[in-house]
Amino acid sequence: MPRPRSLTQGQIAAAALTVIDRDGLAALSMRTVAAELGMSTMALYRYVGDRGELEGLVVELVLDGVDTSVPPGASWQERITVLAGRVRDRVGAHPEAVPLTMTHRHRSAGLLRWSEAVLEVLTEAGVQGPERVLALRALLSYLIGAIQLEHLGPLSGEGTAAIAALPRAEFPRMAETAGHALLLGADEEFHGGLAIVLRGIAART
Repeated sequence: MPRPRSLTQGQIAAAALTVIDRDGLAALSMRTVAAELGMSTMALYRYVGDRGELEGLVVELVLDGVDTSVPPGASWQERITVLAGRVRDRVGAHPEAVPLTMTHRHRSAGLLRWSEAVLEVLTEAGVQGPERVLALRALLSYLIGAIQLEHLGPLSGEGTAAIAALPRAEFPRMAETAGHALLLGADEEFHGGLAIVLRGIAART
């Protein structure tokens, strides 16, 4: 295959994300990305060292597009809700890449900028020192877990229905709660859970 004279990391990441969106995460490889770019696999190694580096480029492409500006005049809870929703929307637009965004998030400049924006909001709200550490980690843990459950977890769709059908004599609370969960939309569940976390942070400030 003819090799382009030069490639940017953005072009490589875009090709890899195209493969993932179209064919699933299992299809991602140096070979499939090289084919998407119209080049040989060995030629791609001139730009990317291995699959791990390729995955990191995909994550950066996804998370780098997250807007970290905050709406003026809103409460700190409203601003964090907006910031969290943007990550959810951006990652959710590429559901097959969700496992990668969770695995490689620590090296993502995009997520670091998002965390900086959240910390600024928390600081303005009077959250300081160790409490700010706990608040940020609680928000990140909720956000990561909520995204995973929405796209990968067993509590969505048929999984929830199966839990709701459990024997009431043995699992009364699980079955009842799953029955209520069937009535919740994804947006309502995400924002409701986030509101609980934010109330917890507010109670400690």
